[in-house]
Amino acid sequence: MDTSILDKAIVFAVKAHQGMERKGKGFPYIVHPMEAVSIAATMTNDQELLAAAALHDTVEDTGVKYSDVKREFGERVAQLVETESDIVVNGKTEEESWQLRKSIAIDQLKAAPRDAKIVALSDKLSNARAIYRDLREHGDEVWKLFHVKSKKQHEWHYRGLVKALSELEGTFAFEEFADTVDKIFKR
Repeated sequence: MDTSILDKAIVFAVKAHQGMERKGKGFPYIVHPMEAVSIAATMTNDQELLAAAALHDTVEDTGVKYSDVKREFGERVAQLVETESDIVVNGKTEEESWQLRKSIAIDQLKAAPRDAKIVALSDKLSNARAIYRDLREHGDEVWKLFHVKSKKQHEWHYRGLVKALSELEGTFAFEEFADTVDKIFKR
């Protein structure tokens, strides 16, 4: 198995996220993209998809640009990373644009190809696991870590993601994601 593109993506992501801490967690940010790679690997052995999972936050959260990812990893990987990157709404704060950004992301995911859904599910399941762990340890204080602090808004978002990613139903990752979302929001 040729893992050269994944190996290169992991090194690239480690460098891009160097010195970053996962929001309020006290551990290196790179742990999250590596967990996303691990989750994606339960659904595919496609090395470009796994590379995109490793790189999924580089454009959104670091100084890396879409063109950098395209140059280093090719059009397909760059497109997968771009599909998973949050949009920017000019003239609005993250809080003010949150509902709009999440609504657009859900709609884009519904229409996205299966490959993009695998990358997205890998990220979202890692996030949901972290929220569930924090919720068990800290209760509803967990929502204070986010720009938008409303549990109801997060529930709307995560339940929308479950619907948008339902094409992956039957995979262990999707079933864990749907179950974790239910646990977080106690349904």
